[in-house]
Amino acid sequence: MYEKKIPLNLNCGLDLIGEVLYGKWKIRLLWFINEGYKRPSELQRKIPDASRRVLNIQLKELEEHELITKVIYPVVPPKVEYNLTEFGSTLIPVISALGQWGDEHEERLRNVILKHASKSML
Repeated sequence: MYEKKIPLNLNCGLDLIGEVLYGKWKIRLLWFINEGYKRPSELQRKIPDASRRVLNIQLKELEEHELITKVIYPVVPPKVEYNLTEFGSTLIPVISALGQWGDEHEERLRNVILKHASKSML
């Protein structure tokens, strides 16, 4: 079992947000679930670079943080759907604002990221 080496720091809102949203795919998962992609296979198709295992881990963490709910239908084969909780829905305007900021600064951000990536490869 994984054990954190660094103790939790929950002293301010940014620390709390980081603890809940840390994970490469969590923001995208919340966004896509909000847009109506609720089944694990749909989410996998929307985020093909992520492995099914990582998506499942991050979905479980989002569920533990009460941002989404998981509904398992008693059919064969089993059917699973994820939905945003009321609490999770409050993050959508924040995610939207972040996305808008990224769109407005797309060229600059892309250049900075590529510049850093090329330095890392040297």
